[in-house]
Amino acid sequence: MLRQAMTGALLLALLIGKASATEPLLSEKLRLLAARYPDAIERIENNALVLRDGGPPIVIDDGRAKSHAEKLAAGDVEDSLSQIYPLGACATPPAVDFDPGRIRSDALLKRLYGGSAAAVRRDLVSVDWFGERLQVTRKHGMAAALKAVIADLSRQAELKRYLSPSAGTFNWRPIAGAATLSVHSFGAAIDINTRFADYWRWAGKARGGYRNRYPLDIVQAFEKHGFIWGGRWYHFDTMHFEYRPEIIAIARAAGADSCRR
Repeated sequence: MLRQAMTGALLLALLIGKASATEPLLSEKLRLLAARYPDAIERIENNALVLRDGGPPIVIDDGRAKSHAEKLAAGDVEDSLSQIYPLGACATPPAVDFDPGRIRSDALLKRLYGGSAAAVRRDLVSVDWFGERLQVTRKHGMAAALKAVIADLSRQAELKRYLSPSAGTFNWRPIAGAATLSVHSFGAAIDINTRFADYWRWAGKARGGYRNRYPLDIVQAFEKHGFIWGGRWYHFDTMHFEYRPEIIAIARAAGADSCRR
């Protein structure tokens, strides 16, 4: 019986090891990050990102153990890459505090897109979003990626009611209830039609918790072109998409699949 139990435990350990081995090492995550922002990130050097703007290097890992709330409030680069985003055609209630991509490095985003509203505005361009003109950043291919999303979604006319009117793109502001900046501040996020939106602050466990009313075809079109969806988060925001090509690249490298839990 003991031998049988040990064999079972060993098999379980091997299976767990096999599952966890699909997650890329931090070094690979950083390589994928740098590859998605070649105009901004010059190199990875020890525990820092060296940027081409000549500013001070950005520390990758500050060495502090943090709770999930602390990561959201003051995440470093390593924290921002710590959860693997699940790609694909399924939307299931996320586990507690599973917020892949919602943890962000303010320091890195400001260096990528601009440290003030005025700096970000200099790189905003107008994009035709199903008859509306929206302002988004052209930096790092964001505007081009959004145009590719539009081209894909335009082939499915039945989706337009979920997409338009947009609830906004560029808006220099902190995240609701937090001191850190929203990705909208950098012109790198879009909220779609609020009529179908669900948001964790609105719903709450007493009102049914997680739900999603947007077709997953929309989500897949965004993910295909480097955007993550707020509907993948425990602190869900289903109308929200933000341009985070490094998070998508890491998900692909990990083989992350929202339909395989």
